[in-house]
Amino acid sequence: MRRSICLAVLVALVTGSALAQSAPTAGRLAIALNADIRSLEPGVNRDTNTDTVIHQLFEGLVAYKTDLDVGPALAESWTLTNDGRTYSFKLRPALFHNGKPVTSAEIKWSWDRLNQSSAWTCRPVFNGQSGAKVVSVETPDPQTIVFNLDRASAIFLKQLANIQCHVLAMHPESVDTEGKWTKPIGSGPLKLREWRRAEYILLDRFEAYRGSTAPANGFAGVRDMKVDQVIFQVIPDTSAREAALVTGAVDILHDIEPEQMGAMKQRGMRVLSTPGLGWSTLLMQTDDPVLSNVKIRQAVAHAIDIKQIAEARTLGMAPANASAVSSSTAFYNEGFAAWPAYDPARAKALLKEAGYKGEPLRIQTNKQYQAMYQNSVMIEQMLTEAGFSVKLDVIDWATQLSNYLNGRFQMQSFGFSGRFDPALMYAAFVGDKTKFKTAQYGDPAAVELLGQLDTTDDPAVRGKLLAALHAKVQADVPIVGLYFAPIIEAVHPRIEGYVSWPANRPITWGVSKR
Repeated sequence: MRRSICLAVLVALVTGSALAQSAPTAGRLAIALNADIRSLEPGVNRDTNTDTVIHQLFEGLVAYKTDLDVGPALAESWTLTNDGRTYSFKLRPALFHNGKPVTSAEIKWSWDRLNQSSAWTCRPVFNGQSGAKVVSVETPDPQTIVFNLDRASAIFLKQLANIQCHVLAMHPESVDTEGKWTKPIGSGPLKLREWRRAEYILLDRFEAYRGSTAPANGFAGVRDMKVDQVIFQVIPDTSAREAALVTGAVDILHDIEPEQMGAMKQRGMRVLSTPGLGWSTLLMQTDDPVLSNVKIRQAVAHAIDIKQIAEARTLGMAPANASAVSSSTAFYNEGFAAWPAYDPARAKALLKEAGYKGEPLRIQTNKQYQAMYQNSVMIEQMLTEAGFSVKLDVIDWATQLSNYLNGRFQMQSFGFSGRFDPALMYAAFVGDKTKFKTAQYGDPAAVELLGQLDTTDDPAVRGKLLAALHAKVQADVPIVGLYFAPIIEAVHPRIEGYVSWPANRPITWGVSKR
């Protein structure tokens, strides 16, 4: 019965209208986005769509490969010395979009600009608040840059490659004389031609691009463009995006919904899928007057049938997973499946023990990301059946993201972008709540466990630490994990060489059109 209700809810929510689009030229690759990007400056104002475009224009020292390991990008090699506290990177020959060479001086300038910005959400993982501290950055010669840490770190290299952190090479001419950002000048294979807000971002092939000698592999290695232009077309409506692909107005629908797969295949489109690393969750403020009571949070966990939500949302393509450890990683085992069982009767008993008197729970959600909205609708129904008073606050995504970054919510239906190491996913919500507004869980023992994960690269030790962290989250329920969403993309049959990968960011290099 529950399954049919959930599926019925999803079917009722999938609506839209067609949108006429002009077909792209043969030398232009067109990718549909569900919303506009937030910025073209790395590190200051990001979301998934922003990451997608930023990483076409800029390169970092290192980058993630498709096997979730770290590979070369601007750095052709690196060495680790001083008991794991000093990283020395050798740069490959490369040019910025203004024709000037990439040297260690520009990379240090980029690092300093990020590190001095209060808007950079990754600053705590590099300044010692949540990980090793970068105590200095040196440029002994134009092709060498050295990062000195206060201690060894098992995840420093992964954080440099972290797609959300935007540790990328920017040229100082990207800003004006007062330091205000004016234009993106990177070293990537594409450069900006035009950003027409709420309509499109048009990028030109950078003819002077000097790529890595390493083979293309995810965001690492050479980025060999086979088209002259890439356009990211903003099409908010789901049905309009489908129509644009079928009519040839766009070439790639990135991150489609599972229920769209059948229709896309029937209309001759190629559908790609791969296990994902993006985690769908319900966030809770553990210092909220109502949710500060652990019994109420435990009641929330017992009231939500995460298996039914995962089945309904992914059509069985991904299992429920309340743990921040994805089943795609080598660390996952059956122990991470442990979670308070779906039991509305137990939820009601806990509410009675907690003295719950019908205080309202408000869940923030949005309709830009269908998964967040549809998850919230099902969660609202389940919590109501268990005796909670629940209201959905449907707001625009920009407002919801701002509220998340500033801790202005009681509950949120949310999705974390994919992290390539489970410690990075835990770091997204575990931390000192007095210092980090995005921290959902500030238990000192949990913070200590997360810190220990940064000090060892022994897989066996890290597995035990992750298991201990999951046990803490399972007991205290600061967050309800739902599932790791599969990555599903629809591609026009004239496109060759396009592949999906766990990072869930389109790769435009190596892609051609017949």
